[in-house]
Order: sequence, then C-alpha cells, then structure tokens
Amino acid sequence: MKKIIASLFTLLFVCTTASAQYTSPGTGVVLSLADIAADSPSTVTVDGDEYTVLEDITIAEEDSLLIDTDLTVLMDEDVLIKIFGSFTVDADEVTFTALDIEKPYEGFRYENGSEIYLANATFEYGGGMRVLTEDFHVEWCVFLDIVSGGATTSAVLQFSRGKPVIQHNLFGHNYLPAIGSAANTSFSPYIFDNMILENNLDNSNRPQINIGASYEDEPIQIIDNYIIGHEDTDKVGGIAIANFMGGPLHAVISGNTIAENRYGITVVGPNDSVIIKDNIIEYNNNETNPMMGGSGIALTSTGLENPIEVYRNEIRGNLWGITVMDSKINLGDGEANPGENIFGENGHGGVVYALYNNSPHEIMALNNCWIEGHEATYEDVEEVIFHKTDDPELGEVFFDPFLCGVLSVDDFSQEKFSFYPNPSQGEINFSNSHNFESVSVYGIQGNLLKTESVSQGVNTIEFNLPAGIYLLRFEAPHTNLTRKMIVQ
Repeated sequence: MKKIIASLFTLLFVCTTASAQYTSPGTGVVLSLADIAADSPSTVTVDGDEYTVLEDITIAEEDSLLIDTDLTVLMDEDVLIKIFGSFTVDADEVTFTALDIEKPYEGFRYENGSEIYLANATFEYGGGMRVLTEDFHVEWCVFLDIVSGGATTSAVLQFSRGKPVIQHNLFGHNYLPAIGSAANTSFSPYIFDNMILENNLDNSNRPQINIGASYEDEPIQIIDNYIIGHEDTDKVGGIAIANFMGGPLHAVISGNTIAENRYGITVVGPNDSVIIKDNIIEYNNNETNPMMGGSGIALTSTGLENPIEVYRNEIRGNLWGITVMDSKINLGDGEANPGENIFGENGHGGVVYALYNNSPHEIMALNNCWIEGHEATYEDVEEVIFHKTDDPELGEVFFDPFLCGVLSVDDFSQEKFSFYPNPSQGEINFSNSHNFESVSVYGIQGNLLKTESVSQGVNTIEFNLPAGIYLLRFEAPHTNLTRKMIVQ
C-alpha cells in the first residue's frame, strides 16, 4: 500500500509540475518581470538585465504586464505568455528569444478584451502570437525565425478580429506566413511600411499576408510594404485577400513592392470594393509552372457588382501580368480610373501575357503602357492581350488609347523605384530596370563612402556600415535617383 501511495504522489507531483504557471492576482496591479520574479522565483529568474522565464505566465483581466526598460527575456521550451489584461512593451531595445534555440517557446496568446501595445522589441526562435483581441498595436518590432506549432499554426501574427495597427516592423525568415486572419470573421488591419521578407519557409500553400473579409465601415489597408519571397518557396504568394465565407470585402493595396513570390496579389471571393494601385509587382515566378501560379495580379472574385480598380501599377517579369477568372476589373475607364499601369516582360514559353481575360466580362483598359520601353502599335498591344479576339466566348478588352510612346516610362516609374530591405542589416537588393550603371553610398553629411557597379536584372549590394541613415545615389547615363537607406 505504501508503494501505491508513493506512486500516486509521484504521479500527482509530475502532473502538477508539468502544468506549472504563474497567474497574476487580478487586483488591478501593474507588474514588471522583476515583480513576477520576486513573487514566483520558479517562474522567472533574474541576472542583471537578463530574465529567464521557466513557466507559463498568465496576466489576469484586471492586471497589466509592463516592460519599459531595455532587457532580454530567455523563454524556456514550450513557455506561453497569456494576456487577459494588458501587455505593454515600450523601451528602446527588448528581446524575447529561446533559452535554447533548438527548443522554441510556445509564444503569446492575447485573449479577447486584452490591450496590447508592442514597440521596439525583437521576437525570435519561438511560436507566434495568437491575437484574439481587437485592441492590438505593434510598431518597430522584429519577428525572426518564428516556428509553426506554437501559439499559432497559421501566421506569425494570427488574428481573429479587430482593426489593428501593424507598422514599421520587420518580418523575416519565419517558418509561418507573416500576417493572417480567420476566414469567418471580420478583420480590417492597417499594415503600413513593413519589411516582409522570406516568410512561410515551411512552404505551405499560404501567402505572406493572408486575410479574409473586412469590416463594413473600414477597409483592409496594405500600404507601402516590401513583400519579398524566398526563391525556394514555390507555394508562397505575396498578398491574398479571400472572403470564402462571404461578408464585405473592402481593401486598398497601395504603394507596395511585391517580388519573388509564387504570385503577387490575388483577390478571391465576392468583393464590394477593392483598389490595387501604385504597386511594383515584379518577378513573382517562384512557381515555374504557369498553370499553378506566376501572376502579378490574379483575380478570381465572383462579386460582379463593383469591378476591382487597378491603376498606376508596375507589373513586370511575372509569368502572367494580370489574370482574370470570372471577375470584373477596371484597368482604366478614361474617367475616375486613370489606367497608367505599366507592363513589361510578363510571359512564359516565349509568349508575352500582359493581360489574360479568362472571363466573359468586358474590361475597360484605357491609357496603359502594355509593352514597357517600346513605342507599340495597336497590333503590338493586341499580341500581348488575350481576350475575345483570341476566344469568342471571352469578354473583349478595350485598350485603345494606350500610352507607350506617349508616357515616358522612366519619368513615370522613377517615383516608385525602390530597393529592399530598408531598414537594412548589411545588404540591399533591387531590380535594375532603369539601366543604372552604379550605386554610390553617402553619409548623411554628403561624404562618399562607397561606389559599386551594377548590371541589368536583380542586383545585391553588400556593405559594412554602422547603424544610421545613409543616402544611395543610383546613376545612369540619363537618369539619377537618390533614396534614403536606414541601417540597423
């Protein structure tokens, strides 16, 4: 009998320790990690400005966890931080990382009703963030080497609802997509000025930004981001907005650079109002089979009341420029939509496909440049557009007038020329479509630091510079551009 009792006691002890965690008192307190270490030394240990979290932490509904000083948090294997109250990280430099990078922590879970503000923090070698609350703001943060199977399995930031602000962050080399939302709830994020580089290294069939339906009163806003894929991830797209479950879909996708993905942008399902404008969408051809991907913009929306508005984009180097499946699209109507899209070298198998209308709907497509850098004729443009002329069951594309030979492509596209990543940590990449011959790096005072020759196509420039702000001068015989670069 003693042996049985001892065995039961041992089993009870194992079960208890396996689920050990710290839960705040729920009395309205504002806690630091040092406070938790003092209250529960088995949960958090302290060594100077380094904190080790050994057990799960739960912040109760009335309580707050505040990190407002620079520190490093080492998270033990499978540790989860769960917030019912509020969680604020607002210092100059805070890092959450794994105690052993081979044993990732579970991540973070923000319950419905919690208040989350994260700034100037790095999260690495753990699970992602499951965001159930509507009150979420993240800026100037870095997410690196986030793995699947932790707090989220769908994205580094996986949302269920809300209108969060996601701005000035770096999402890089994560095994999950960067940002995702549930398919059956409304979600209208403001995603602005983020570097979204080589995410979903698991190569699952999901894009780097993967969003469902929006709220009725506010659009999804994806603005001025760099969304660059990894050459080996042939199943990973750039941006997808897909409301398979119905509901409103309002979105503005503007000013982004989207390159080297399976596809650039796709819109799927019924839509009410979608605008795609002022983007650079190029070399999205990681999936080499054109039947499986490669579109700069792919539209399979079935909501036909309002066409998807597409204007002033640069679309080049993809397997297809724009593909349309049972959708309505406006590429320039001579009125509210100016057109002015630029198409260049989109195609496969020796055939150029600027626009492939695989729908029965007519498409207005006035005032676009269909063959970049070429003073095209009507017959030239007809050759790069697939529509009623090629298959009588398809809708006709009305493309005359067109702008090549009228609009200066160099003047038009210089404004949107960009490189990535920016901020940088040692190298930059850019597509040299302007015949640049060299790039010079200057200090903010105007002192020349480096000059390097460049070639056509995609270029990579490496440098060793301290953190700060620099100027890059891109030089060609008839074109010079200056851009700001931030080094972290």
